[in-house]
Amino acid sequence: MPDFLSDVLILLRPRFLSFKNPLLSPNSKKDFYRNLVLGTAGFLSWIGIFIISLRTLKYFRGIEGLGDILILKLLSMLILTSFSFLIFSNILTSLSKLYLSRDLALVHSMPVSGNRIFVARWLESTADSSWMVVLYTLPVFVALGIVSKAGFFFYLNTAFALLSLSFIASGISSILVMAAVFVIPAGRMKNILLFFGFTLFLVLFIAFRLLKPEQLVDPDVFSTVVVYLDTLKAPSSPLLPSTWVYDSIKESLSGSVQSSFFHSGLSWSFVAVITVINILMADMIYFKGFSKTQTAAFRVFKYKYSDFPFTGFLPGTTRAFLVKEIKTFFRDQAQWSQLLLIGALVIIYIFNFSVLPLEKSPIKTIYLQNLLSFLNMGLCLFVLTAVAGRFAYPAVSSEREAFWLVKASPVKIKTILWIKFFIYFFPLLILSEILIVATNIILQVETFMMVLSFITVFLMVPGIVSIGIGFGAAYPDFKSENPAQSVTSFGGLLFMMICAGYIMAVIILEAGPVYSIFMAAVHQKSMTILEWIWIVVSFSMVVVISILAVFLPIRFGEKGLSKVLP
Repeated sequence: MPDFLSDVLILLRPRFLSFKNPLLSPNSKKDFYRNLVLGTAGFLSWIGIFIISLRTLKYFRGIEGLGDILILKLLSMLILTSFSFLIFSNILTSLSKLYLSRDLALVHSMPVSGNRIFVARWLESTADSSWMVVLYTLPVFVALGIVSKAGFFFYLNTAFALLSLSFIASGISSILVMAAVFVIPAGRMKNILLFFGFTLFLVLFIAFRLLKPEQLVDPDVFSTVVVYLDTLKAPSSPLLPSTWVYDSIKESLSGSVQSSFFHSGLSWSFVAVITVINILMADMIYFKGFSKTQTAAFRVFKYKYSDFPFTGFLPGTTRAFLVKEIKTFFRDQAQWSQLLLIGALVIIYIFNFSVLPLEKSPIKTIYLQNLLSFLNMGLCLFVLTAVAGRFAYPAVSSEREAFWLVKASPVKIKTILWIKFFIYFFPLLILSEILIVATNIILQVETFMMVLSFITVFLMVPGIVSIGIGFGAAYPDFKSENPAQSVTSFGGLLFMMICAGYIMAVIILEAGPVYSIFMAAVHQKSMTILEWIWIVVSFSMVVVISILAVFLPIRFGEKGLSKVLP
């Protein structure tokens, strides 16, 4: 056993050094401001989540008779959702760490058994895929402890409970990945993402729908208050690890130390069992699965140059580069397979609007419909930002170490960036318009709100895509094994912050004029000249900002990418 742990620690040593060395290198001063910005942004986000959670929980606590039950219901939903995200994230990370990392061939040539290599990579995968989910759920639990006036034991128990949940999710994910790799040959492994991703989205959606969150705002669907309370109290399945964690946190919240230890014991016992299962499986099939990954990849799509007649109007070099971009996208199954996941996201997004009990709201339906439509416009654009962060932002980094070939080509960098822009612009525009039009139809909004939402999204999509392409070019990461992870870098953070600022600016500029136009129509009043001037100026500023958001980031990315040496 000591030798086993010693070997695992040696294998993890490069990872430890990767954190220490940047702090001690000569370039650490240059990176100081970057780390400061990242740390400040992360801290402010954490504080923001904490404040929102604290206010929400205080509001629920103030509801007589229902407050505590609503809080526990939200706690159950949070833990179950976090568990689902942890499994999804761990599957993707485990696949990369255990089978697709480029240094694995060197690592497996070392005089170390496969199960020890597996444990080291499994621990890395657990840390990489879990830290963000755990970190940004902690403020919710801190707020819960403050509102409930919980003692120190609650916070300590919560930390250990979330840690056990992370190990359970990682253990389940690695078992699924090892079993899949053992069955699926070699380079075809990435096709598994299609199946796993779609399945997990369905599981998450079904679990979310079983919780029936709309019931929290629609108690009239129950015959009596007793039935309503009983529905809210309904626990998750006792066989789910998330239920053990929920029970442990709930008991520690009330000060029941003994009961909390019991449920924590269930979680950590399962961690021990699933760890043993993982090690035994790794000893039997891990290396065999890794050997299969060295075979050639299976291609689902096969193209010929002549398959793209719509590019005929472009100059020869530009046309060749465009075809290359399209082929590269579809050759990477990890990219195109996620299109199905986006489709599932669209269905879930639209469906949740269809079950909103608008008629039960104390607010008049016509006001609520248009208010939700306006807020939904902002939400839709934030969803678009997340999708653009996954596809548009890593577009330049996806060239990897072959970037020198791109830079040496007779195609200008500006042209390359515009080609990448248009490749992602049209699909994301269609996606955004489908979301906004479908939800507005469900909400039965006025014609004005339908037209406004459609035009606003049409104006902002190119800006968001351009910001993604531009900042991805200004802050490229050609050495990353998974360019999609570059969105978590400094440049990715700037991209998210600027997109959020852009969306908020447009929403603020449109909010006042939209309210004035809507109220004038409702009360059948005419607007003054000053109001019309205000409306024209506000919407003109939206147009100007949107135009600048298209051209300035591309220019910024062109300058940044021109300085990168091949």
